[in-house]
Amino acid sequence: MSISLESMLQLCIVLPLLATVGIVVTGRNPNLREAVTISTSLMLLYFVISLYYGLDRGESISVQWWQLLPGLQLSFTIEPLGMIFALIASFLWLVTTLYSIGYMRAHNEKNQTRFYAFFAVAIGSVMGIAFAGNLFTLFIFYEVLTLSTYPLVTHAGTEAAKKGGRIYLGILLSTSIVFFLLAIVSTWFVAGTLDFSAGGVFGPNANTAVVGAILVLFILGIGKAAIMPFHRWLPAAMVAPTPVSALLHAVAVVKAGVFTVLKVSVLIFGIDLLQELPTTQALLYLAAATVLLSSLVAMRQDNLKARLAYSTVSQLGYVTIGALLASSSGVIGGSMHIAMHAFAKITLFFCAGAILVAAHKTQISQMRGLGYQMPITMAAFFIASLSIIGVPPGGGTWSKWYLLVGTLETQQWIIMLVLLVSSLLNIAYLLPIPIRAFLPVRQNPSARFTIKEAPLASLIALSITTVGSVVLFVYPQPLYELASAILAKPEIIHAQ
Repeated sequence: MSISLESMLQLCIVLPLLATVGIVVTGRNPNLREAVTISTSLMLLYFVISLYYGLDRGESISVQWWQLLPGLQLSFTIEPLGMIFALIASFLWLVTTLYSIGYMRAHNEKNQTRFYAFFAVAIGSVMGIAFAGNLFTLFIFYEVLTLSTYPLVTHAGTEAAKKGGRIYLGILLSTSIVFFLLAIVSTWFVAGTLDFSAGGVFGPNANTAVVGAILVLFILGIGKAAIMPFHRWLPAAMVAPTPVSALLHAVAVVKAGVFTVLKVSVLIFGIDLLQELPTTQALLYLAAATVLLSSLVAMRQDNLKARLAYSTVSQLGYVTIGALLASSSGVIGGSMHIAMHAFAKITLFFCAGAILVAAHKTQISQMRGLGYQMPITMAAFFIASLSIIGVPPGGGTWSKWYLLVGTLETQQWIIMLVLLVSSLLNIAYLLPIPIRAFLPVRQNPSARFTIKEAPLASLIALSITTVGSVVLFVYPQPLYELASAILAKPEIIHAQ
C-alpha cells in the first residue's frame, strides 16, 4: 500500500508529535524508549526524502487542515526552501538522537524521558514551520517550538538553568508578540493575504514606507535569527546539555529563525520590492554589525560552548545578509548557508560535548595536548572549523562564495568587506582550539597518552556530521539546485 505525498506531508508533522506518547509510555525502559525515538526519526527522514523526490518531479502539494476565517487557514505546502530546512532537520534529528544516547547515558543525565519527549515535539514544530503555507501557520508552530524547547534549556534544573530559561523564553516570546505578530497583522491589512507567494504578496502600488516599516517589524520580531540586540537568549541557553545546544544551534531553533527571515524576504516581500524599500539598507548594516560584533565577543570567550554560541550569532547574520541583499546569489548563498552551518556547527557542539564527557574540560585554556587523547574528536573539530571559516574541504566554502557574489551583484562593498573580515575572525577564534589541542605538553617521559574518546554512539554521530560537511563541499549540486529553485515560480498542484 503506497502512501500519497499529501499523507506523507501530514505525517511529517504528526509523526514526531505522536512519538512523544510512545517515548513517555516506554520511559521506564531506556532501550525501548530510544528505539521509539530512532525508529520515528528514520520514518520521518524517509517521508521527507520521498517528498523531496516528489518536488524534484515538479509536484508541489498543498494541504489544508483548518480554516479560521476566509483566507486564514492552517495549511502546508512543499516548496524548495522548506524542503532544504526539512531535509536538514530530519537527518540531523536522527544523528543527534544517536549522539544523545551516548552523551546522556555517559553523563548520567536525569529526566532523560522528558528530554527525548520534548525533543520530538520540537522536531514536529520544525516540520510545521518548514512546510507552513502561510504566515498564520508558521507563527503557530514557531511559538510551539519556543515553548517546547524551554524545558530542554532548563533541563538541569539548577538556578543557572532556570535563569537561562527565563532569558530564553522572555526574549523569544516578547519579540514574537511585540514585533512578529504585529508584522503579520500589518501584512494582512496591507496585502490582504498571509499566503506565501513567489514574488511576494504586496501589490505594485504598495506604500514603500509602510512596507519598509513592516520589514523592520519582521526582522526584529524573528528573535530566533538572533539579530542584535535580541541575541542574548542564545548564549543564555548554553546552560543546557550539549545535545540541546546542538538542537538549538543546528537542527531547530536558530535555523527556524533564519529560515523564516529568508522565507518572508522571498515569498512575502519578494527580492524586487526589497531593493526598493527604504529600510532594507539599514537592516543590512544591522546584520553586518551583528556578524562583526559577535565574532569579536566570541574571541574573548574561554568557555568552549560560549565561544561557539557567539559564533552562531555571527553565522546567522550571514543568512540574514543573504536575504537582505535581495539578489539571486544572495538568496542562494543564504539558503545554502543554512545547511552548511548546520552540519559544521552541530559537529563543533558534538565535539564540545565529547570533550566534556571524556575529558571533563570546558575551558579552551585547559585543552592543550587534548588532541593526543581524543584525536578523532579534535580532527572533526578542525574540519568543521574550516567549513565555518569557508575554506576547503568544508561545505561553507560554497555558501560564502555565493554571498560574496551577491555583494558584487548589488555593489554592497561594505558588506563584502564585513564578510571577508568576519572570515578572518572565524580563523582567529576557531583554529587556535584544535592547534592548542595538538601542541605538545610537558609530562613524565615514561608516561604515555591514552586515547579516551567519547562513547561510541557519540563518536559515530560526530563522524557522520563531519563527513556531511565534506560531502557538501564535494557534491553541493542537489543543495544548489534546491536553493536556485526558491526564486522560481512553479505551478502549484493543490490537493485536499
